[in-house]
Amino acid sequence: MDGWRTAGDAAAVIGGSAVVLATFLSAITTVVVPRGVPVRLTRWVFTFYRKLFGLRARLVKSYEERDRVMALYAPLSLISLPIVWLTITMAGYTAVFWGLRVRPLQEAFTTSGSSLLTLGFAAVHGVPTTAVAFSEATLGLILLALLITYLPSMYGAFSRREAQVAIIATFAGQPPSAGELIERFWVLEDIARLDAELWQVWTAWFVEIDETHTSLSALPFFRSPQSDRSWITAAGVVLDSGALLASTVDVPRSPARELCIRSGYLALRNIANFFRIEHNPNPKASDPISITRAEYDAICARLAAVGVPLKPDRDRAWLDFVGWRVNYDTVLITLAALVMAPYAPWISDRSPCVVEGGKVRRRR
Repeated sequence: MDGWRTAGDAAAVIGGSAVVLATFLSAITTVVVPRGVPVRLTRWVFTFYRKLFGLRARLVKSYEERDRVMALYAPLSLISLPIVWLTITMAGYTAVFWGLRVRPLQEAFTTSGSSLLTLGFAAVHGVPTTAVAFSEATLGLILLALLITYLPSMYGAFSRREAQVAIIATFAGQPPSAGELIERFWVLEDIARLDAELWQVWTAWFVEIDETHTSLSALPFFRSPQSDRSWITAAGVVLDSGALLASTVDVPRSPARELCIRSGYLALRNIANFFRIEHNPNPKASDPISITRAEYDAICARLAAVGVPLKPDRDRAWLDFVGWRVNYDTVLITLAALVMAPYAPWISDRSPCVVEGGKVRRRR
């Protein structure tokens, strides 16, 4: 039991070691590497659960029920990751032990499980076999420790994200809309506060989700504590508010507002790239958007009714609005579909039904 004797034994050791190494690198890339690197094994786990939960969600009749179903999707997928890592690692080490002449296969499997879970009920003999058992026990502890350290980072980022989402719910109503946000601040005679506080805060928020929603790839699917809130609808309201103020409302130009819009659409594009969602990285102002001119005119009429000053050239304002919205239109509505966001005008109310293989399948 202290070495391999045939080519088959050597192949088992090499093959099992390769499986273990690939699994370990997958875990390290998912949890430790501070950048959005797609990991095939992690994607498979989340895709598998997405299909299961998607089937269940289609059986319910209301959005509230669907939200309760999907609230378990990301946590369950995340908790399943270390189970998958440990299972594959145990299979790989089983092959290694078998190649080291631990026979029959059941005994190799028992030795692997005992070592991985540090149970210690399976005796090993010989220096190579003992060394392999020690390495498996160490690797098992590392994999569990990775998840333990991963969860606080995940929930810390989640808490910071949701604090701003809750504020937008207060400003923009439920369901949230850019028109209501602008109207409320104008009626309160506090429109200057948007430049003083909102744009700078949300520029920082967009920068953070750009990093956290790709490096912590489960985070986009963690749903808000309230079923009628979502990080993607809040982001859309802020972007649309900025676009309307920049293009249509007759207020002084604000560099902070325009930089916020830019940071927002760059963040959403990077998240879309991570999830392999197709979009045009260099859209033109003449490209079509999902907002119709009639919908735009309706918002203008609502704002004008409460005294918000609008620019006199409505046609020019519409073209300017399209020029802003085109930068984030596709990624916004597609990400809203991907995370099954609650209803919000100009965002999830026109989202495609599904995103499959990086391609959008539109509603018919």
